Amino acid sequence: MAAWPAVPLLINLGGSLLGFAATLTLIPAFKDHFLAARLFGEDLNKASRRPVPEAQGVISGAVFLIILFCFIPVPFLRCFVEEQCASFPHDEFVELIGSLLAICCMIFLGFADDVLNLRWRHKLLLPTMASLPLLMVYFTSFGNTTIVVPKPFRVLLGMHLDLGILYYVYMGMLAVFCTNAINILAGINGIEAGQSLVIAASIIVFNIVELNGDYREDHIFSLYFMIPFFFTTLGLFYHNWYPSRAFVGDTFCYFAGMTFAVVGILGHFSKTMLLFFIPQVLNFLYSLPQLFHVIPCPRHRLPRLNPNTGKLEMSYSKFKTKSLSALGTNILKAAKILHVVDVRSGTDEDGEYTECNNMTLINFVIKLIGPTHERNLTLLLLLIQVLGSTIAFSIRYQLVRLFYDV
Repeated sequence: MAAWPAVPLLINLGGSLLGFAATLTLIPAFKDHFLAARLFGEDLNKASRRPVPEAQGVISGAVFLIILFCFIPVPFLRCFVEEQCASFPHDEFVELIGSLLAICCMIFLGFADDVLNLRWRHKLLLPTMASLPLLMVYFTSFGNTTIVVPKPFRVLLGMHLDLGILYYVYMGMLAVFCTNAINILAGINGIEAGQSLVIAASIIVFNIVELNGDYREDHIFSLYFMIPFFFTTLGLFYHNWYPSRAFVGDTFCYFAGMTFAVVGILGHFSKTMLLFFIPQVLNFLYSLPQLFHVIPCPRHRLPRLNPNTGKLEMSYSKFKTKSLSALGTNILKAAKILHVVDVRSGTDEDGEYTECNNMTLINFVIKLIGPTHERNLTLLLLLIQVLGSTIAFSIRYQLVRLFYDV
């Protein structure tokens, strides 16, 4: 795929721009179809509870797949129209097809989740199943499970360490994390598509910077996926921005997460890609007590609208104090001391109930700055995502010298 790097990328960019226009057009065109199929939800953070089409990520995902299906022969044109190709690059072809299969599976499973409203345990299982084609492609094309050990641990482990099957476990867990990390940092207009745009833009910048490096082929492969993803998501973001005319649904979260996992794993920069997920990692760690039900977790953890002020305030989880386990009690005590969770004890007449704010990054930001308008809250969270990417680049190109020889 290296013979004509500019031509395939330009064709990819042209198709992506068409995909942006198609996504912009198709979402409003299919609105009535989704409403007729009862695939809609109410915007809980608006005074007027008008129906908004759900699962619109299936449209941007379908456009993305069409772009890349049409693009499949382009990187291999030299083998069709010239005699410069000594042998067809089957490994690269399988890599491209396997990646599309994994993403296609994830879009299908995500849409099934939106339609069937699956439980959280299924949300962990679905990305695991969809990642199997990806892991098989890695096994057949690369199969390398040896990592370079960071400098502080080389005295104990040596320069290199073969992780064997654990490396495949890591890659499978990476796919599960990427899909669900975007899914749990959600609930306000524009945040799911917005954070994915920032991550995609960061990966594109990283790929372009690395085109002159030793792993040029891997970064070209990543760009083939990230450029169409960025532009189709941009079209979705336009309709999902405040006030939202379309909800992205779990379909988009799964689609975005698997696309990031594909380029991170097969592009061989999974550690760097995880650095672009710094806000999502922080949100996941902050959410752990509720995700594992150590502290009661309601179905919706999004902020609540104060109809008098028109601003969003923290949402709370209410539960009987005695029903909390010893671990949950100690976690709440520590969180209260550290001022990272707002805990209210004895909230009823009998003093039997306790309330704490739902543990999401969105609620934490509201705790820090106070009630705020939904649009401003989304902008602030996207700025945090940009800051996270800036920190990621600093770590990747500066602090990395403390851990690896570069």
